[in-house]
Amino acid sequence: MAHPSQLGFQDAASPVMEELLHFHDHALMIVFLISTLVLYIIVAMVSTKLTNMYILDSQEIEIIWTILPAIILILIALPSLRILYLMDEVTNPHLTVKAIGHQWYWSYEYTDYQEIAFDSYMVPTQDLAPGHFRLLEVDHRMVVPTEAPVRVLVTAEDVLHSWAVPALGVKMDAVPGRLNQTAFIASRPGVFYGQCSEICGANHSFMPIVVEAVPLNFFQDWSALMLEDA
Repeated sequence: MAHPSQLGFQDAASPVMEELLHFHDHALMIVFLISTLVLYIIVAMVSTKLTNMYILDSQEIEIIWTILPAIILILIALPSLRILYLMDEVTNPHLTVKAIGHQWYWSYEYTDYQEIAFDSYMVPTQDLAPGHFRLLEVDHRMVVPTEAPVRVLVTAEDVLHSWAVPALGVKMDAVPGRLNQTAFIASRPGVFYGQCSEICGANHSFMPIVVEAVPLNFFQDWSALMLEDA
């Protein structure tokens, strides 16, 4: 959950998000080192009156400043490609949920259960219970088991939407007439908030996403209750 004045990312709640945080720190350190070197060179050039004749026309220095950036780009590209492939992996999901974007709410269908499907609307400010977050709470949460691969099929009924939950490292566009898929593993129990990340009309800001991760036995109780109410 994000908080005011937060500078970094939300705490990771999935293995992929942990990898993304590590890659962010890795790339940030490279940018910091490059910025420090460039700043030092600028200060040295401005402040010193000495001139090195070998730097003004040197084959060796040209080779260095050509090869060194290429090496740095490789050090950034290889971990990035690894994470891209990890994010696309959907292997043997234990649960499949279909998320459908509407103007302006989400609906969820648990395709492993024929009768579990519901709409998820934002709770109006005047109806919020104590401890709930304004513009983020919904009347029906998407409930998933922890430590189990969950596949999410994302589509839309009307216009473009985007199903995004930052703590889980998930963001997938919802396109009418197209079925996109993504996957995640909730590594710990909790309630994780997201929002539609594609401008979709007047109430784009009012269709939040809430994923509640619970232990498997609690998920079984919840699914049994939903089947009874169906």
